[in-house]
Amino acid sequence: MVNEVQEFPQEVIEQLGYYVYRLVDPRNGETFYVGKGQGNRIFDHIKGKLPEKEFDNLSAKMQIIHGIHNAGLEVIHIIHLHKLTETEADKVEAALIDAYYGLSNLQKGMGSRDFGPMNSQEIINLYAAPEAVIIHKVILITINRTASELEYYNATRAAWKLTIERAQSNEYVLAVERGLIVDVFKPTEWKIALVNDFPEIGEDRPDRIGFIGVRADDSVLAQYVNKRVPEKYRKRGAANPVKYSY
Repeated sequence: MVNEVQEFPQEVIEQLGYYVYRLVDPRNGETFYVGKGQGNRIFDHIKGKLPEKEFDNLSAKMQIIHGIHNAGLEVIHIIHLHKLTETEADKVEAALIDAYYGLSNLQKGMGSRDFGPMNSQEIINLYAAPEAVIIHKVILITINRTASELEYYNATRAAWKLTIERAQSNEYVLAVERGLIVDVFKPTEWKIALVNDFPEIGEDRPDRIGFIGVRADDSVLAQYVNKRVPEKYRKRGAANPVKYSY
């Protein structure tokens, strides 16, 4: 059934605040996207009319929306909560993204990498493990190993939005999982992220880089592994998985 409402009246927009919504594929009843917005953003999203800088025509999200429209159907939408502040909307969005498996969202919700779903042991590790003392110039990279089941080296080394010049000035890369440092690598070379050098990424990513390196020696591993990332590098709401100590 075609959605009858195509936009919110202005008097409604003035009362809405921020809201969090789901987009559902009517062909199979599956949620394929979770987002937040103000005003008529949800309707622009449903129609596939977001600005190009926000909406990649080749994204899984856009492909689904085009497929729904081509079938003569309309995207089903559900607004979960409204009258939120932006900070509240970020938290609700992150929780819903973690709750629905297989979404077309390109990024996890804000704060999800460090504060998202965990079991009790991971919670204990996050808050009870000793805090690392950073004594080297390091790059901390938060990995999502569960998505690919890669071993730590391949999960950490590519592909990241960094400049080669800045990356080359670091001594070590710390692999971070759920706020805990799980491994340390010493880069020997930073390169553009192409499949020839980084087969695990699946396709060339010329706008990103990765490193070739070796596992750090035992003294460096002892300094960092199984230690918590210091709070100053774990700002809640930070979406970027890469942080510098310098």
